[in-house]
Amino acid sequence: MSAGPSPVDRISSVTVSSVTLPLPAGISDAKVFTGRQRPMTEVAMLFAEVRTEAGLEGLGFGYSKRAGGPAQFAHAREVAPDLIGEDPNDIGRLWTKLVWAGASVGRSGAATQALAAFDIALWDLKAKRANLPLAKLLGAHRDSVRCYNTSGGFLHESVDRIKDNATRTLDSGVGGIKIKVGLPDHAEDLRRVAAVREHLGDGVPLMVDANQQWDRPTARRMGRALDEFDLVWIEEPLDAYDAEGHAELSRALTTAVASGEMLTSVAEHYELIRHHAVDVLQPDAPRVGGITQFLKLAALADHHHLQLAPHFAMEVHVHLAAAYPREPWVEHFDWLHPLFPERLEIRDGRMRLSDRPGLGITLSDQARAWTTDTATTTG
Repeated sequence: MSAGPSPVDRISSVTVSSVTLPLPAGISDAKVFTGRQRPMTEVAMLFAEVRTEAGLEGLGFGYSKRAGGPAQFAHAREVAPDLIGEDPNDIGRLWTKLVWAGASVGRSGAATQALAAFDIALWDLKAKRANLPLAKLLGAHRDSVRCYNTSGGFLHESVDRIKDNATRTLDSGVGGIKIKVGLPDHAEDLRRVAAVREHLGDGVPLMVDANQQWDRPTARRMGRALDEFDLVWIEEPLDAYDAEGHAELSRALTTAVASGEMLTSVAEHYELIRHHAVDVLQPDAPRVGGITQFLKLAALADHHHLQLAPHFAMEVHVHLAAAYPREPWVEHFDWLHPLFPERLEIRDGRMRLSDRPGLGITLSDQARAWTTDTATTTG
């Protein structure tokens, strides 16, 4: 028997929304202590809701910390009409169409970050059509992934508070702890790491993150000093675009080097890959333009035998990590909890896939209340 032609569904409306997510307290990493940024008090979220003539809906999001949120919203609103009437299954073609619609402002940075919300929404919609969690649609290698927490280890917190946060986090089922370093006082960095390692004991995975605030000599000195603490990795020890410096550092240290979260395209990540600059690649799907681009990076990373640890946005990255052939890590942040009524199950050190179709998330009433601007395009 031969199947008849499948009916083609079309995109009938696209809504983009700018949502300002307030944080409970000002957040400070090394960039604040070196004077390059102010404490972070909010996250600018960009949501895309894509609907079809058949009544299907997909939800996607991007974000910006500190500046950039209004620019992402403006660009998304401008290119959204190019999706109307299109077949939502053609995700790769639609990503290319949208990126060329705004090609005069580039194919990385805010322009492609704005497209991430659409791309993620289209993947969410496709998985819902198949009645599968996104990871299962992509082809999952596992039903859960290792996870570590970052939100409890920032530099504005005292060491005692970080230790308390770590205890609560581990008791909740999270498997590892990451803390921030990169203070102007390098000895204080080492004291903080030593105190947290002693508190956790030798068996608990511990990572540190310098947020790009060391130069090459400092990174070598600090990396060698940190080797004794049996860290899973040292994250962003150098400027994100210094691929050669990362490569030299990786060769000099015993501890793994991780980076990638601040890069906004496949091409930028490939510089790290081709220089053998990192042991752990940390792409961020909303920052590189969505799931379509992330999958290209994942294939490159696997081909080069790299570990994968996606940055932030665990609601998306748990699916992408589950579909990566090598055992990955996913970063646990509780900052986005108010935006979605659903929760990921975390136990025994692992974040577990839900059986909900698509991403498995919906927008909360609170997210709607925090909306500062919205625009709907229809056919």
